[in-house]
Amino acid sequence: MGYGFPRSRRITQGAEIRAIIGRGKRSRTAHLDVFISASPVLRSRAGLIVPRHGHRIVDRNRLKRRLREIIRKDVLPRLDASAAALDILVRARRDAYQASFDDLNDELSGWMEREWPRGFSSC
Repeated sequence: MGYGFPRSRRITQGAEIRAIIGRGKRSRTAHLDVFISASPVLRSRAGLIVPRHGHRIVDRNRLKRRLREIIRKDVLPRLDASAAALDILVRARRDAYQASFDDLNDELSGWMEREWPRGFSSC
């Protein structure tokens, strides 16, 4: 995967987001809720939900950029390597605003290892 986060790999429509939340399996980490569901298209996609939680727009945008980068550089390539066509939706919880980039990255990596220990151990 290149350096971009192509539109075809994003989940942006409200109806798709609601469907994933409704039918997907939810997992929790210290700072994130992660929903996963089979993708209706033949490739993996990812989406973000970053509620305001009373924070400034600067803080919200920083958190969105951090999560987007983790998904782009770590999550989607791992899914591609496993040949899984899944939709992943990451929702930031209130405490995520205080988490560092490394903490968020470790959480999502740990979540993936717990969900698919065999499929992602070689990545």
